[in-house]
Amino acid sequence: MTTGATPEPSATASLDKPAPPGPPPAAATGDKGPGQGPRLVLGKLFDLHTLSLLGVLAILCVIGAITAGDQFLDTNNLQLVLTQASVIGVVTVGMTFVMIGGGIDLSVGAIVALASVWCTTVATQEFGMGGMIFCALAVGVGCGLVNGVLIAYGPMVPFVATLAMMVSARGLSLEITGGSTQMVTVDSVLDLGRRDSYILGIPPLVIIFAVITALGWVLLNRTTFGRRTVAIGGNAEAARLAGIAVKRQRLMIYALSGLCCGIAAFMLVVLSGSGQNTNGNLYELNSIAAAIIGGTLLTGGRGTIIGSVLGVLVFTLITNLFVLNNLESAFQQIATGAIVVAAVLLQRRSASHTT
Repeated sequence: MTTGATPEPSATASLDKPAPPGPPPAAATGDKGPGQGPRLVLGKLFDLHTLSLLGVLAILCVIGAITAGDQFLDTNNLQLVLTQASVIGVVTVGMTFVMIGGGIDLSVGAIVALASVWCTTVATQEFGMGGMIFCALAVGVGCGLVNGVLIAYGPMVPFVATLAMMVSARGLSLEITGGSTQMVTVDSVLDLGRRDSYILGIPPLVIIFAVITALGWVLLNRTTFGRRTVAIGGNAEAARLAGIAVKRQRLMIYALSGLCCGIAAFMLVVLSGSGQNTNGNLYELNSIAAAIIGGTLLTGGRGTIIGSVLGVLVFTLITNLFVLNNLESAFQQIATGAIVVAAVLLQRRSASHTT
């Protein structure tokens, strides 16, 4: 007995049917479609986390305007905030690369101190500003290379290797200075910290910070170096099997962090007009905290330069608000610790949701 029901077409039959005429879909051709290119660029620059940090900055600015009024909104105060953020911001750029690569660097503050006192010795200052800059960069890169060699070829755990460098660099800087402050006598260096050197009202240190941030963003997002850094941070063994020289890459990452410390050391010398063995105190904790707030994972494999810079601005604004409102520094440290804990918990929660 036959029925009038029409049999359903099989999956094989549907696959055998020719595709309908017409242009292929955009996804197949790789065409982003009209307006998609700029959207993708904006999406990388301003993701949800970045927008959240911008919102936090806006809230802090509103709080500052309410609690401190014209004193907070004064041009001199805003210039001071940006200048203070510049030195630790450059260090944070280097720390971001280290953390994305799956490492940690506890020696950045001590390297800043060592580079600052070495470049302000009487012998170094005889070579002028050029000699001081070269000395600061050489010391920073040299310390970074030592860290990289110990970690990549030792191999040593990054925590242990950088902790040893932190203690050694602090001790060497104390030996060089003898516990005293080394004053800068080179006029061209001191002039960079004066208001006469501001360009369109922007301090030179802020311009240096902006340039380092832009170069760091390009290096991370537009070069093979950045892609390899993300790869070894996500899965070092998979990166090795893919043909990436993991050891050499780690060496270069720590050298880059040392370079950023050398730049920050010279900026700090310009800002303070001196070199001291106490320079860079707690820079390692502040830079790690700023990177975490900016969305960089402690486990590596993810992070953004823009987010880390915004994290630096958040902490700098908080410090400024505490100073303007005459609040004790102890509460500032408690607030900083609470923010870091909250950021790590949010990271873990978002990671658990994605998995």
